[in-house]
Amino acid sequence: MAIVKINNVSFTYPNEANPILKNINLTIHQGEFIVLIGQSGCGKSTLLRHFKRELRPHGEMTGTIFYKDCDLEQLNAEVAAADIGYVFQNPDNQIVTDKVWHELAFGLESLGIDSPTIRRRVAEMANFFGIQKWFHHKTTELSGGQKQLLNLASIMVMQPKLLLLDEPTSQLDPIAALEFIQTLHRLNKELGITIILIEHRLEEVLTLADRVFIMEEGSILFDGPPKETLKALPENHAMITALPTTTKIFHLLNGIGPVPLTIREGQRWLRNQRYTFSSSHTIPTISQTKTDIVLEAKDIAFRYEKNGMDIVHHFNLQVKEQEFITIIGGNGTGKSTVLAILSGLQKPYHGKVFLFNKAIKSYSSKQLYQQYLTLLPQNPKTLFVQKTVHQELDDMAHLHKVSEAKIQETVQLFNLTHLLNRHPYDLSGGEQQKLALAKLLIIEPKILLLDEPTKGLDAHAKEELGAILKDLQAKGMTIIMVTHDIEFSAQYSNRCALFFDGSIVSEGEPRAFYSGNNFYTTAAHRISRDLLSNAITCEDVVSLCKETFV
Repeated sequence: MAIVKINNVSFTYPNEANPILKNINLTIHQGEFIVLIGQSGCGKSTLLRHFKRELRPHGEMTGTIFYKDCDLEQLNAEVAAADIGYVFQNPDNQIVTDKVWHELAFGLESLGIDSPTIRRRVAEMANFFGIQKWFHHKTTELSGGQKQLLNLASIMVMQPKLLLLDEPTSQLDPIAALEFIQTLHRLNKELGITIILIEHRLEEVLTLADRVFIMEEGSILFDGPPKETLKALPENHAMITALPTTTKIFHLLNGIGPVPLTIREGQRWLRNQRYTFSSSHTIPTISQTKTDIVLEAKDIAFRYEKNGMDIVHHFNLQVKEQEFITIIGGNGTGKSTVLAILSGLQKPYHGKVFLFNKAIKSYSSKQLYQQYLTLLPQNPKTLFVQKTVHQELDDMAHLHKVSEAKIQETVQLFNLTHLLNRHPYDLSGGEQQKLALAKLLIIEPKILLLDEPTKGLDAHAKEELGAILKDLQAKGMTIIMVTHDIEFSAQYSNRCALFFDGSIVSEGEPRAFYSGNNFYTTAAHRISRDLLSNAITCEDVVSLCKETFV
């Protein structure tokens, strides 16, 4: 039975000449697990928001969407609210109450459900999701993974039939993301919930999917089972870079036979190929040449409340000129707080931060943020104050007396030309990230601090961002980045650090750092570590395999 049917749906944003969705036709059956993928800006989020009419963006739509054979526009309001659930990319955007138990009950209260039923459903979902231990906690005390799990539970308490998720793991660390995806698998298999998921972590989700939709420029390019769909991709197609590492290695080495999707399948396939590896097959490491320290934290301790627990303690870090350092760690450990301290936005109660050998507090705000450093926050929307992309960039340039030529250079660098007339809030998550970074880089800071800049970006956009950051580094910029994106960290940074229990517990050059870890490591290393000791990227594995082919 079809739960959703889309007939000739097209959609155009205001002030846009070309539609973002073009004649979409789809049928989704009850109980299916659908994964929707494509490059940033191809229309994935716009399409998903059309399934939830309350979230449909402003603009001109043609065509019809049916939910259980009923036109979505005519669907009863209570049925639309309860039957179709939506989980946002940012966990904080969906939480509306101060306590976990109240958040679980809020949707049912809004529908006028009686108290005994509310108590029964809330207890049932709290048990299913393992929320009992933090049932009475404040929502502000939860980690990112707990918040996203609470959002999902708050929707499931309404007993929906269709669950829509827009990159729900983009702000979660690898462990929390895996747990969240496993929960989705349970909901699909045990409860028969129909799931439509936009996700860039394809290693984890493709094995769960019944069908994969690949979108390109507003249209559905491929629709089918994962292995068949991925094998049908042309050799030089842009989405090849977005495939799971296992599948990408298979494609790049011209693999024959069934396409591997999982780490285990990749390990088995690699062992069965005609490669002769030895201990001499390693990738050389590259040492840091610059030695001047531009930013230093000495024995930092910080807490948000006077009588609260330390979020950061005994924190020490030296950042050298022209270095690109990435800091990884779990949700809620204090990584974003560290960036705020390093940028002077938060003041530690113990220890000091030094910028170019001077205490950071000795700089005026104008000096600090116009001449030396800038911070990209985790939520790029906090930087948007204008009605169009062009006005955002123009406003920043005017404030800092930057030429029109510099604006045009930035627009070209970040490929924003086709978005200039669009409202920043109508952009995809990845496009918002690019706009926020473009806006900050107009002032050309000496030190760039980034808080999860790859969230919401597809593989192609990550490659573009990586190339931009490496170019900025080559021109003299120092980059400090907090991230959950281990693959990006391994590919582009020249030093990695693990943040745990309030301080840096381990750091090193990426190849040594990631090849020494068991879980906090890349998919490429997990696939190849029994054969290749320090391969940490897809390119490493492919190059060494080509060297040793018999």
